[in-house]
Parts: sequence; structure tokens; C-alpha cells
Amino acid sequence: MNKHIKKMIIFIFFIALIIFLWWVFKVAKHYPNKTDLQAPDNYFGITFSTKFVKELKLNWQSTYLNVLNDLEVKNIRLPIYWDEVEKTPKNYNYEVYDYLINEGSRRGVNFIISVGYRLPRWPECHLPDWAKEVDEITREERLLAYIEKTVERYKDNESIKYWQIENEPYLSSFGICPKLNEDLLKKEVELVRSLDSREIIISASGELSTWKKERKLADILGITMYRVVHNPVFGFIRYPFGFKHYIYKSRLFGINSEDVIVIELQAEPWVAKGEMSQMSKEEIDKSLSQEQFKGNLQTAINTNFRQVYLWGVEWWYLQKIQGNEAYWEIAKEIFKDKK
Repeated sequence: MNKHIKKMIIFIFFIALIIFLWWVFKVAKHYPNKTDLQAPDNYFGITFSTKFVKELKLNWQSTYLNVLNDLEVKNIRLPIYWDEVEKTPKNYNYEVYDYLINEGSRRGVNFIISVGYRLPRWPECHLPDWAKEVDEITREERLLAYIEKTVERYKDNESIKYWQIENEPYLSSFGICPKLNEDLLKKEVELVRSLDSREIIISASGELSTWKKERKLADILGITMYRVVHNPVFGFIRYPFGFKHYIYKSRLFGINSEDVIVIELQAEPWVAKGEMSQMSKEEIDKSLSQEQFKGNLQTAINTNFRQVYLWGVEWWYLQKIQGNEAYWEIAKEIFKDKK
């Protein structure tokens, strides 16, 4: 084989590889073969963020009541943000969270309560302004005090089912956060264990983490599940692996499927630029068309993990009041009591 033929073969192989990767990561949908959205009762939940409601310029109370009364959601992950309950040192205000938990409890809702400085929604870390100005030792003491105060306040409420401590604490590549202090994380876990016997959740990226460290600390592993993400260089990327990837990954590390919760299933569009509230249908469909929404749901169902919590209920409600009820109606179907 002469030199020119070798070069031609290499060139053709290189072009074929590019086309293949383009198809895998940019074109192919990777949906499950069957999408019937059949799941056990009480399988789905949502994350409700007081901060994100405000970011979308919605009324937090009416949004929440629609989630409870119209969607009839029975499982809610509720981040209790440190910077909202302790705006000034040692002065705690849980009025909003008392309302949210009490209204949910009256309707038979079960809660995951998330505590820590790293909690859901951008910028990921939610320290009070005053805590950013104090020395590290004082900041740690105040963090543990807020966690203790929160757990003590709600631990006698039977609607609380789990405590989540921090959110994806080992995912240092995402968010505006201090460097992880693993010793502090362990102290937080030990503190909550000393205060209450409920199971503790530590969450990890479903795609970017090995899950080993998180599982070692937790009773329950919480994972994220994203199907379409945005990269500044490559644009929107479709993850090529399906539900079996998550199953095999859990088996690889000896994690029982009953000990895994999909704590954050992608159910809102990925914002490449601008604000989520201003996205056009074309922009939304790049990462969360209605078909993609259903595909994401089915992928999560097929894992057969303990439960699945959807990410984006506040955005569905915004779409609903703006005249696009499609996402809200899809969600309504999966939360409907089948009995």
C-alpha cells in the first residue's frame, strides 16, 4: 500500500468519525423505544425553589398552591436556603418555609428537606452576605448552627421523609462556590445523624460523577439526569447513553436500585443565553421539546430507581399562565393518582 492510499484511508476514517460523532451527540434523540409513561403511584416528585419562582417573576404562593392543588404533587424536594432564613447573624425567619411545609402536609405531601450552603439553583452556593465576610471557622460554626436549627424545627413533622445535605457537593466544576471542604461535609452529615434518624441523601451528577464518595456518606444516593446540555464550544449536546447506563453504573459500584433517587430530572429547557422566561419556542425545543420531555420521563422510569424528582415545575407554571399548557398537562398525567 503506497503512501497516498494510506493518507486517503486515514482521511476517510477521520471524516467518517466526525460524521458519526456529530450524529451521536448532535442529531440522534436517544429516546427509549417505548414511551408510555407508566410508573407506580407516588413515583414522581418535584423540586420547588422559592428563589427560582422569584427569578421567573412569579408569585411564590400562588405557584405553590397550583402545584399542590392542580398538579396534586405528593413528593417535594424543598431547599431551605441559608441566606433566606438567616439574613442577619443568629436572627432566623422560617415563616415562608413553615407555610410551604404546613400547606403540603395538609395535603399529604412528603418532603425532602435540603440544607447546607450549596443547594439547588444558580449560583449553587447560597451563603448569606454576612457569612462571606467572616473568617472560615466562624462561617463553619454558623453553617452548622443553621443546619441544626432547621433540622430541630422540622424533625417532629411526619411529612419530612429525608434530609438532603448539600447539593452535588463534589461537582466543583459547576457553580460559584468555595472549594469543597470534605471534613465540613462529614461534620454536617454527622450533625444531622445525631439529631434525627431519617435517611440522608447526598447527591451527585448522574453523568459527571462516579458516585463513590457520595454513596459512602449517604443512606440514599441522589443523582441528576440530564439528556441535552449546552457547551460553549460545541453548542447543544445530546447524551448518547440511555437508562441502562445509570443501571450499570449503580451495579458497578454495588449500589442497590432501591437506594438511588433521581433527585433532579431535566424537565426545563437549558438556557444557553438570556433568561428562561424570555425563551422562544425554537430555543426551548433545542433542549426540551414536548417529545424530549416525555423521553426524559421514560428514561427515568426505566431505571426503576426508588423515585424520580422533576426539575422545572416553576417554569411549567410560567408557560401555563403564558398560554402554553402542554408541559403542565404532561406533568398532570404523571402525577395523577391511578387508583
